[in-house]
Amino acid sequence: MQSPRLAAAAAAVLALEGAALTVIALVEMLGLGAGEAASLPTAIALIVLTLIGAVALFAFAVGTRRGRTWARSGGVVLQVLALGLALASLTVQPVLWTFVLGVGAPASAGLVLLLASARRESIEPSEDLAGD
Repeated sequence: MQSPRLAAAAAAVLALEGAALTVIALVEMLGLGAGEAASLPTAIALIVLTLIGAVALFAFAVGTRRGRTWARSGGVVLQVLALGLALASLTVQPVLWTFVLGVGAPASAGLVLLLASARRESIEPSEDLAGD
């Protein structure tokens, strides 16, 4: 990996987002146990999808730290989706600024770090090629 600091920072953002999704899923499970769900099948599906997203973010974090392009690509896709969600939430009145900033700021930082890491790696010569 030619950009270890950028990759580590990007991986940290992805891991923190994965941890946040895990916490959200746990809160939803507690709500489900307390009988707060209007529809049991929908609540279970939402929890499962949230946990799948968390696992994906953790996998992308590990892969990004190891310099895997598939992980950066997946991370970029999820960051773009999170930014879209944050921007779309601006149309809800009243605007929930905590949500917009809580989702948009980490997504922006993650996207910038992932792109910078990929760019740095593509500019610098590979260690494998430099040794030949």
